[in-house]
Amino acid sequence: MSGKTVPTVDHARFRRQITLAGFGLAGQEKLASSHVAVLGAGGLGSPALLYLAAMGVGEVTVIDDDVVATSNLHRQIIHTDSAVGEPKAESARREMLARNPDLVVHVVGTRLAASNAVELLRGADVVLDGTDNFAARYACSHACAVLGIRHVWASILGFDAQLSVFGGHLADGTAGPVYEDVFPTPPAPGSVPSCSAAGVLGPVVGIVGTAMALEAVKVLTGVGTPLAGTIGYFDGLSGRWEYIPVHADPAVAERVRSVSTPVDEELAVERSDDDVPDLTDAVLMDVREPDEFETLHIPGAVNIPLSALKGGVDGEFPEEVEYVADRATEEGRPLVVYCGSGVRSLRAVDLLAGVGIAAINYPGGIEAWLERQ
Repeated sequence: MSGKTVPTVDHARFRRQITLAGFGLAGQEKLASSHVAVLGAGGLGSPALLYLAAMGVGEVTVIDDDVVATSNLHRQIIHTDSAVGEPKAESARREMLARNPDLVVHVVGTRLAASNAVELLRGADVVLDGTDNFAARYACSHACAVLGIRHVWASILGFDAQLSVFGGHLADGTAGPVYEDVFPTPPAPGSVPSCSAAGVLGPVVGIVGTAMALEAVKVLTGVGTPLAGTIGYFDGLSGRWEYIPVHADPAVAERVRSVSTPVDEELAVERSDDDVPDLTDAVLMDVREPDEFETLHIPGAVNIPLSALKGGVDGEFPEEVEYVADRATEEGRPLVVYCGSGVRSLRAVDLLAGVGIAAINYPGGIEAWLERQ
């Protein structure tokens, strides 16, 4: 814990917790003197922040550099429609204080990165990692290892989710695994779809974000056993949890303490409405995989996956490529290539250019297209 003087506990507010056998006043006092840092006030952070505030954690730092959008509201339940356009961290702070005015909330409107993670997380007793990008996840793992902070992590996609507690020690006294014991290296940019591209079901996020808050409470109070050395895998369609053991490698932990795992910068394409090609008369090529295309695609697009384009040898691409290219040429229409977020489509444009086919990338992919609808 932070070593601060224990604040006076509001017995009336927290009576149902204080009377809970095995938790009691001692557990409530531990919460009141605790400091939790939460990375992301989005889907996972929303229910976690609400419960941390409501149940009496004394101090919370909210780290998020994004603003509230209408498309967030089906799952990011801490935000309301009136908060659209407002910084998420500020919106979260207001809603947390509405539930517990004695709470101390620090707002950080900066994205967590390897360069600032240690300083931003210094002083926290536990970190809840609800981030949506790998650079922040690895930076968080490094900072938690350096500072000796427990790292409650979760990720979610579609109907499924994963949850674990990294760092610290297991019940048998051995060191617990770190994030890199499960994910040694980051995936290539664009190889893992984001929630905005693949979709996510709101209540699934709520279940797992609430479970993150519960893990934090167990770490802070010593009540129960944190989900360390194990990954909980939740299948929302069946409502079942499965548990996968994870073993720690001391060499991995030492490496993580020494330096943050390097992550290639996500390929970001600065775009404005002036930079985005007009799709009205375009011939569209969707280079996502067939299952992504079937779920959602821009009307009129032809699906030719990047994986098929990569398989072309000496210009021997799938027959559909020639058909699409000839159609664009004969009709005098631009050939526009898109994917989920603009990463795979850039690679496809390069491959097409290598065989003399001119194509235009649609920056931001179908995510950007959806935002403009």
